[in-house]
Amino acid sequence: MLRLFTLCLLALVSSLSAAADFPVDKTLVDTGFETIFDGKSLKGWHVSTQTGHSGASMHTSGGKWVLEEGAIVGSQDIPGNGGIILTDRQFGDFEVIVEMRNDYGPDSGLFLRSNERGQAYQYMVDYHSNGNLAGIYGEGLSGGIHHRNFDFLNEVTQIKPKDSLIPCPIKPEDWPAFWRHGQWNELRARIESNPPKITTWINRVRFMEFTDNEKRHPDTGSIALQVHGGGDFTKQFVRYRNVRVKSLK
Repeated sequence: MLRLFTLCLLALVSSLSAAADFPVDKTLVDTGFETIFDGKSLKGWHVSTQTGHSGASMHTSGGKWVLEEGAIVGSQDIPGNGGIILTDRQFGDFEVIVEMRNDYGPDSGLFLRSNERGQAYQYMVDYHSNGNLAGIYGEGLSGGIHHRNFDFLNEVTQIKPKDSLIPCPIKPEDWPAFWRHGQWNELRARIESNPPKITTWINRVRFMEFTDNEKRHPDTGSIALQVHGGGDFTKQFVRYRNVRVKSLK
């Protein structure tokens, strides 16, 4: 029994030591945020049917979005039909935090300054094989914006670093301890100015930073969450909660 206890204690200490070694961004400030989804209703949010991901329904629906256990839960409503849910309010320069617990399979995204057509700067939530988290993508924008520093492999516990604007801050062997699949993880993004500077974080570790070289999108827009179209993801789900935003000017 003592030997088992010792082994468990060593495993716990090892885990805590590994967590302490992650390059957490100590400049992050958690004050000044307001809650824009409180887990009790979808008030202040609406679904758009205008994106290209809603074609399977002939743009009559924008996927399925419901409130469950304090989270916004999204899926395709019919095979191949996705869409976005977005804030009624518009934001300019801001920082946003969400907690995410998605199934491994559906393609999603956190949209910054989105319009009803889903044109936006996207914090990538491509949570599937060959996908990525915290990369930056120009959804429906000109310029071919697409920056990511790792790809998922077949298993959610496996990643492969890629050359990009900044190196992947987490080593592949450390990823299973850093990213807690099946639990709530924190995603954070900041967008400033126009042309914008965009920074992304996962669990308080900075993953990507990109500054556009031209103004290609309006100064303000909504914050949106996406369920991608295509395939059949009517029985797999994306989940977001504790959505908070801080205006930067």
